[in-house]
Amino acid sequence: MHRQIAGSLTGRITKWVVLAVAVVITGFMGMFSTQLADVQNNEASSWLPESAESTQVLEELSESVDPNDIPTLVVYHRDGGLTEEDLAQMEAHGPEMAELDGVTEEGVLTPAAAEAAAAQGAPVPTLVADDGEVAYLYFVLNFGADGWNAIPDAADEIRDIATLDGGEVHLAGFGGQAADSAEAFEGIDTDLIFATLAVVIVILLFTYRSPVLWLLPIICAVVANTIATGLVYLLAKHAGLTVNGQSQAILSILVIGAGTDYALLLVARYREELRRHADRHDAMAFALHRASPAILASAATVAVGMLCLSFAELNSTAGLGPVAAIGVVVTMVVMLTLLPALLVICGRWVFWPKRPAFGSAEPTADGLWAGVGRRISHRPRRVWVTTTGLLLLACLGLFRLDTAGLATEDTYTKEFDSIKGQKLLEEHGLSDNSNTIQVVTAADRANDVVASLEGIDGLGEAGDVQPLGDGRAWFEATIDADISSTTAADIVESSRDAVHAVDGADALVGGGSAFYLDTKIASVRDSWVIMPLVLLVVLLILIGLLRALVAPLILIATVVLSFGAALGISALLFEYVFGFAGSDPGFPLFAFVFLVALGIDYNIFLMTRVREETMQHGTRRGSLIALASTGGVITSAGVVLAATFLVLGSLPLVFLAELGVAVALGVMLDTLVVRSVLVTALNLDLGGKIWWPSKLDRDDAPLTAEEAEAPLETVH
Repeated sequence: MHRQIAGSLTGRITKWVVLAVAVVITGFMGMFSTQLADVQNNEASSWLPESAESTQVLEELSESVDPNDIPTLVVYHRDGGLTEEDLAQMEAHGPEMAELDGVTEEGVLTPAAAEAAAAQGAPVPTLVADDGEVAYLYFVLNFGADGWNAIPDAADEIRDIATLDGGEVHLAGFGGQAADSAEAFEGIDTDLIFATLAVVIVILLFTYRSPVLWLLPIICAVVANTIATGLVYLLAKHAGLTVNGQSQAILSILVIGAGTDYALLLVARYREELRRHADRHDAMAFALHRASPAILASAATVAVGMLCLSFAELNSTAGLGPVAAIGVVVTMVVMLTLLPALLVICGRWVFWPKRPAFGSAEPTADGLWAGVGRRISHRPRRVWVTTTGLLLLACLGLFRLDTAGLATEDTYTKEFDSIKGQKLLEEHGLSDNSNTIQVVTAADRANDVVASLEGIDGLGEAGDVQPLGDGRAWFEATIDADISSTTAADIVESSRDAVHAVDGADALVGGGSAFYLDTKIASVRDSWVIMPLVLLVVLLILIGLLRALVAPLILIATVVLSFGAALGISALLFEYVFGFAGSDPGFPLFAFVFLVALGIDYNIFLMTRVREETMQHGTRRGSLIALASTGGVITSAGVVLAATFLVLGSLPLVFLAELGVAVALGVMLDTLVVRSVLVTALNLDLGGKIWWPSKLDRDDAPLTAEEAEAPLETVH
């Protein structure tokens, strides 16, 4: 029945129907896929849950303070001191910048204007350093909800105006950081995809050793990415799905990496069946019948694991769940429909120069992984105990993993313009007055709330208290620290402790640094909630797939062990090799979800084949046959997925670089150690017990030396 359904997709007529439908859908979705970057929402306010204190402050200030305001600084610097001509240039730049689109009605605050206001007793920031080497202009940009897309052009216009002969000028503050963030994600929908495809093509050429065959998985991966990004665009545009730069990058990487993995598995099984069937349509029907359960289970595991992210408090994390799930499901459908159709349309010649002839011998029966299995079979218990010990040792590196968060200058892998400007302000004793706490309070207790903040290190004087209505008021105070630093977070926490202690004030503290702190708090909560949930749903899928309890529990335990080892080794690499200052609070959760969901894939590929072979050969011999049959393709799949995630490192963001390294390392551990050595050794040691409570393997006798060394056969 299943074979008939599988064969109906690639019949002599239906294969052309599948191709035509794929072409039409791809063409339609292609109109939308290129527009995905236009609907990104990278604003911090859209990331946090409504329960966060900073979100509550933003809500109270919504009618008095525009959430789309972008405080911006233009920092001027000259070694030895800014001259009178330099300061005069700055004053001349102010009116020019004030005329730019997006600059609010308040205009540009220049050193002369600040000095005049201070002389009249107005509370204004100091814009010129005491040593005279650094000064800055201050203004606010506002492009409405389109700020993320408009800020790069505005930054270019500002830089065209702000020049200083013999000196240097930098764009800093929120505006500078937003412009640099946009630059970091520039080319995410083109350069990143091309780089990923280039890496995959090289690996496929090496794997297939065919100048033609690699093209079919690549075509299907491009089709899957086009359809997935187009669908995500439509949901973001019309259904409120949150998409940001990180989720778009991960979507393309996941689609291409997972798609290539599914293609490798299907093509390998199709090549096996071509040796057993004279007609390629029959061969594909059998290949789909045998391979599709593993691919379906793999995609379901990844998709459901990703959907668990929807339970996150962080909107950015919750939004990634459906984005990634859509990508995986679309990829699975494409690889189980379009790829088989293309393979059957092309025929055996697509494998040239090594075409699998009908009746020829199966080379995997006596290949590298067959030999590895035989060596493990002699002392399986010693092998799995030793392997487990080494992985546990690698887990000790977790004690060096610092997830307290990153300062702005540590967020990127290169020094952007805004970071240079921020450093100059800090080095020359100037505060970044764009970074403040915003305090809302009961109006009749405002003075007491202001007084409670006195004496907090790093917090400037409170500004004027302004009414909000309904008996509420608000004010700001400057934080003398980088917006995302732990120092700023400590200042926010101290401020919250102080204002919360004022009876009857119902005071709340928000602002930029508060957003980062609340993001960290939400990330920690999400990790404790989502990690167990992912393990539970993956376990349930494995139980349904393998129709057993012991084997799924073993697989879950090995993947968790692999995750710990990968993160432990990664932590050491981050600190001692790459020199990263730490990790984003959300890094462990993202790494966990990807490594568990993707890492279990290879065990699914292996164990579905073990179960298939067990029915004829028993668990222990079936494990050797499964390892020999799937070893090469799973290793190739692991290399592809690891390489695609490493491409994330081409974006100058520490978070994505760390995620790419950790996932790549974890995938390779799963591929080369956990799946090939640890799981196989456990299968050989436990035998039929792994299928408890079912009675799949009734003949549970250990293999003799002669049986382990005997030539391997595969199920027909």
